[in-house]
Amino acid sequence: MKVIAFWVVIAFGCLGAVQASAQLSCTNIGNQTFCNNGQTFQQLGNQTFDNRGNSWQTLGNTTFGSDGSTYQRLGNQTFDNRGNSWQTLGNTTFGSNGRTCQRFGSQTFCN
Repeated sequence: MKVIAFWVVIAFGCLGAVQASAQLSCTNIGNQTFCNNGQTFQQLGNQTFDNRGNSWQTLGNTTFGSDGSTYQRLGNQTFDNRGNSWQTLGNTTFGSNGRTCQRFGSQTFCN
């Protein structure tokens, strides 16, 4: 569950920071993730921190963000408290806003 929770944070944290036309890629090395937009993440237990002062804590299937956001994972779908949703099929996550992320090993690419 930790890997899934971490992926949720990375995907949603990065998706929130990407401009509509920008391509995003992130690479995971150990407990750290580095993205081409300059954002970095570090996972420590059930908490994840980025280099922009944000943090997330995962308890069970719910992730709580320091900005008041919450993410609830139900099966292969995730819902936040702002009306967004995501569905993961295999290594691809589809956002309700039309954004797609794909994971390949330790790398993640989003459109």
